[in-house]
Amino acid sequence: MSWEFVAGKIKTIEVVSNNENELVTVKGIPDRFQCIGVGTDAAVVRSVDAPDYAFKVYSNDKLEKLEVEKQVYEKLGQSDFFPNYYGSGSTNLVLSFEKGLTLYDCLLKGIHIPKQAIEDVDKAIVYALSRGLNPRDIHLKNILLHEGRAKLLDVSEYLKQGNDCRWDYLKQGYQENYHVIDGKVVPFWIVETVRKWYNQTQPDTFNFPDFVRKLTKLFRVGA
Repeated sequence: MSWEFVAGKIKTIEVVSNNENELVTVKGIPDRFQCIGVGTDAAVVRSVDAPDYAFKVYSNDKLEKLEVEKQVYEKLGQSDFFPNYYGSGSTNLVLSFEKGLTLYDCLLKGIHIPKQAIEDVDKAIVYALSRGLNPRDIHLKNILLHEGRAKLLDVSEYLKQGNDCRWDYLKQGYQENYHVIDGKVVPFWIVETVRKWYNQTQPDTFNFPDFVRKLTKLFRVGA
């Protein structure tokens, strides 16, 4: 079934943003739809009648990000490193549904993250740069792992300037420290504490070795 057939039904969905960069609240999901993901600006829903598509529905106060992300996907074109873009509505983007788990969920479940996934992210970044974009905001929840390969989600910041260094730090952390937790279930409270610590740190004062030492103490407490 085509995505156009079910697209009209998502008009009943209300996505409400929350303060302090918290996840959106989702209301009014119609029958035969399910919410498969939430972020700070939008929620992603999927219809059982058109399972090959994902609808990213934005809150009304974040619609400018919808337009930005639409432009980014149009520049990206077809790529194995990103979802396919099919169209948009007044509050949503229509993308290909991608199977897999985010790297965030892999940590929570103790699922091995292979070196190939890290290499795929690097290749995705090179590809996006070749399309005149500035890939950034690449973090654990924006990287999808399926059958050992990685894909990038959420390209809404790719028109911004500057390097936020998120991927640089994640890659360094993987290379130097991932062996310590590889295959281990990392408690949710630890992952969330790490995320909040990083988000509360000013980029110009961030010190990677100090941050790792702080994390090491946290992991000892959670062990």
